[in-house]
Amino acid sequence: MGGAEGARVVGDRAVGVESLAYDSRKVGPGTLFFCVPGEKVDGHEFAAAVVEAGAVALVVERQLPKLEVAQVVVSDARAAMAPLAARFYGDPTAELKVVGITGTNGKTTTAFLVREILEAAGVRCGLLGTVKQVVGGVEEEVERTTPEAIDLQATFRRMVDAGDAACAMEVSSHALALHRCDAIHFDVALFTNLTQDHLDFHADMDEYFAAKRLLFEMEPGTAIVNVDDDYGGILARELDCLVFATEDPNADFVARAVRSSATGSAFTIVAHHEREMPVRISLPGHFNVANALAAFAAATELGVDPETAAGALAEATPPPGRLEPIDEGQPFAVLVDYAHTPDSLDNVLRAARRLTEGRVISVFGAGGDRDRGKRPLMGRAGAELSDLAIVTSDNPRSEDPEAIVAEVLAGTGGGEGVVAEPDRRAAIALAFSRAEPGDTVVIAGKGHEQGQEFEGGRKVPFDDREVAREELRRLARAEPA
Repeated sequence: MGGAEGARVVGDRAVGVESLAYDSRKVGPGTLFFCVPGEKVDGHEFAAAVVEAGAVALVVERQLPKLEVAQVVVSDARAAMAPLAARFYGDPTAELKVVGITGTNGKTTTAFLVREILEAAGVRCGLLGTVKQVVGGVEEEVERTTPEAIDLQATFRRMVDAGDAACAMEVSSHALALHRCDAIHFDVALFTNLTQDHLDFHADMDEYFAAKRLLFEMEPGTAIVNVDDDYGGILARELDCLVFATEDPNADFVARAVRSSATGSAFTIVAHHEREMPVRISLPGHFNVANALAAFAAATELGVDPETAAGALAEATPPPGRLEPIDEGQPFAVLVDYAHTPDSLDNVLRAARRLTEGRVISVFGAGGDRDRGKRPLMGRAGAELSDLAIVTSDNPRSEDPEAIVAEVLAGTGGGEGVVAEPDRRAAIALAFSRAEPGDTVVIAGKGHEQGQEFEGGRKVPFDDREVAREELRRLARAEPA
């Protein structure tokens, strides 16, 4: 059991456990409570309170002698959660075909596509990811990309009970490093790419990559890796795996003859060096070809017929906030995308360039309390790939929005093609006021998100898609007939 090697039980071993919790607010009679040390609070400090609330046993990293309750003393309480939760909920992923997708960019789109292919093949498939989760066909809101281990295993149990036979899930580096995904039986583990992100959590890119690699150390049934990516190439040399690529003809799954337009992309998949399959997707951009290829590889390795997989890709709709077009009858294109890393912004703006007859105008920023090193890199990508780059606020959190904007601007090199407007709504309105027929405006960074986060955890409603529609309608009203 991870984190529980050498565990010892103090007190009565025969207590009946009715629920698991790591949050003291969710403790009731019969709860086994995990005293997890965190960055801000230590779960051991709440031990007395949870016992009073009905907890019948504790998982602790140090014995608490003043409490007369059963205690399981382990080396790592967080790591002990996953195996104990899996056991408590009846090891539900042993009954599901689980596809775990990790990487910096592309996880959400790939997970959506995997689910759509499996559903088209008659396999009821759950979803766990950044935008939403789906359990038994019912959509639910999410708080984080990959939940804590107890919540994960409980959700898997609900999937099985609701008739799901598979699950497509995004697997974040935080979740891997914090043991949330331990004890999951992955039938397929898929790597999309690795670019700079989350260096507020990981010490450097090597540590970030090592966290991603953990998914492939969990003995998945099949490992699938993108070898167009440099880190994917390193991973492929270390693993017994299948590889996919849009550029390497020697890969197990290859996309050839790629043709892209504003309405999507068409290409031919060559699987295992022999079978060719024409595919069309309604997602523009070369990076979405890679996402579709990854999903095709994962689904067919699970036994889906290639023709069924290709047909499902043709019918698949893009996830919310991923190159999502906004159309209010304006004479220029508007695309909203979640791109919040230098590489993803680069990809999205290059895709927009290929689809645009006129100019590319970008609106983007960088989040507060996150990797500061990527801010000037975001600025450089925006300035180099846009005719007009408008740097604005994203989710400033506890930081000064104007200070973040200044750090992004430092990477742009200045110039007439760069404008700063910290107010995000005003920045979007400015982009539209400058846009001309044939231009494309890319609003990047928040995608599907429905709020802006400020100091003290304050969250103000803000949806780039809705704000864009409102500002487009306002602009139309202001124009002379």
